[in-house]
Amino acid sequence: MFKEFKEFAIKGNAIDLAIGVIIGAAFGAVVNSLVHDIILPPFGLILGNIDFSNLKWTFPSGAVLAYGAFINSIINFLIIAFAIFLVVKQMNRFRRKPEADISEKECAFCHTLIPIKASRCPHCTSQLN
Repeated sequence: MFKEFKEFAIKGNAIDLAIGVIIGAAFGAVVNSLVHDIILPPFGLILGNIDFSNLKWTFPSGAVLAYGAFINSIINFLIIAFAIFLVVKQMNRFRRKPEADISEKECAFCHTLIPIKASRCPHCTSQLN
């Protein structure tokens, strides 16, 4: 059993998952700070410092339906989702573009794409250099 666990733990997928969880937690803290410290204050000013958390409806039996907290959660989710979208969009701008895998070349005679290692064009049968 220990051998199986060792094989599982050392596999690349388990290590990649662990790294992803750690980076995700750190990224979550950054996004939380971005939303709560930078985005929400101006958003609150625009809405006139409205706090939906106090909105609730009390049933005659005394049970409370706190729909204001739900509205706050939805607003927070939308702001966080938009902030993540902006961060990922910027990160994608800086990501290296993968180099093109050159596996084909163009025949100098008939201008069709042929395998890079071909010595003769399969379309026009011309001898290639």
